Amino acid sequence: MDLRVVDGGKEKIALCNSEEVVIFDGQSALDFFATIEYQHNCIWIAINKSAVCEGFFDLTTGIAGEVAQKFVNYGIRFAIYGDFSGYTSKALNDYIYECNKNGPLYFVADEDDAMAKLRE
Repeated sequence: MDLRVVDGGKEKIALCNSEEVVIFDGQSALDFFATIEYQHNCIWIAINKSAVCEGFFDLTTGIAGEVAQKFVNYGIRFAIYGDFSGYTSKALNDYIYECNKNGPLYFVADEDDAMAKLRE
């Protein structure tokens, strides 16, 4: 995994790029966030879409809700960047829309958009 820490203004932002899936469920998300916070003192995190399991994007699995609840519980702002246009589920597209409006989870196109959204 490639990880860079950049100045986000109020907080540092950890930019993570991994071709390997690192988030499978709520526990793996929590482990990932805890490692980033402990090693880099970051609670704002952006990660590429391929590092998140496909089950996350199927809302019937409950993974997205479980992970989002971890964000809320631990005060983490998190952006997933990549191409989401291939998902045709109305429920998922509505979820993405609401998350992007209210946070703390955001779905954006690229790292630059992720940094901009996290800084808002």
